Amino acid sequence: MKIGFIGLGNMGGPMAANLAKAGHEVTSFDTAGVTIDGVASADSAKAAASGAEVVITMLPNGQILRTVASEVIPAMDKGAVLLDCSTVDVDSARAVAQQANDAGLSALDAPVSGGVGGAEGGTLTFMVGGDQAGFDTARPLFDIMGQKAVHCGPSGNGQAAKICNNMILGATMIVTCEAFALADKLGLDRQAMYDVVSTSSGQSWSMTTYCPAPGVGPQSPADNGYKPGFAADLMLKDLRLAQEAAASADADTPLGEAAMKLYAKFVEEEDGQGRDFSAMLPRFEKRGYS
Repeated sequence: MKIGFIGLGNMGGPMAANLAKAGHEVTSFDTAGVTIDGVASADSAKAAASGAEVVITMLPNGQILRTVASEVIPAMDKGAVLLDCSTVDVDSARAVAQQANDAGLSALDAPVSGGVGGAEGGTLTFMVGGDQAGFDTARPLFDIMGQKAVHCGPSGNGQAAKICNNMILGATMIVTCEAFALADKLGLDRQAMYDVVSTSSGQSWSMTTYCPAPGVGPQSPADNGYKPGFAADLMLKDLRLAQEAAASADADTPLGEAAMKLYAKFVEEEDGQGRDFSAMLPRFEKRGYS
């Protein structure tokens, strides 16, 4: 398949590399001039998109997505698929999809879960909004870049699924970190707490798969000095997107709002910038939240 790939950051670069390794013809563009072995480089997003059957974007935010979409959509052939894997606001996803549909294209919003490790290993999960025909065209690419792709319904629903999932993740990571810090103060051994909670009603992904306590449970960023697998900055971005969506939909999300405020404090006022989102644990070890 002829693929245009726009945005070769920490996630996009490995995704493009995996597509090229699988034998697809990938042409890329990145504003930072990043190049990937096996992936051709174009001098503009428009050039990367020209003649492509699928154009994949992995971009920082909705405004940049809108700008890039306005450049590439006119260069794409009718019937091609615009596949956006960025995590952006629902309104931007739906606006870009409408623009693409009006031009005779299929459009998919397909944010991912799995972090840099998942991008490198081809084990991402895709949450996909858009038409069935576009999903069917992109399915073989999802199978290369990831381990699962869920069609969540019409345009924007992929982003909706992503922000709902990460609102849960942010809140459960916070309370998991709070619980470990409380256990410390109560004299409860961390391993004992893990052994109980991991097989009891308090069990969660944050505890059993991505445990924030070093040396407890499976290997996680906590065992590597909290070097990001999923940065606290990105968690804050997703929690803010969730609150924007909640305000737009008139949804009541008090715990999601509290999680957003705590991550904002952690990232912008404390030492969370550039650390994994599970580094909340040493934060709670040192101080309380007010």
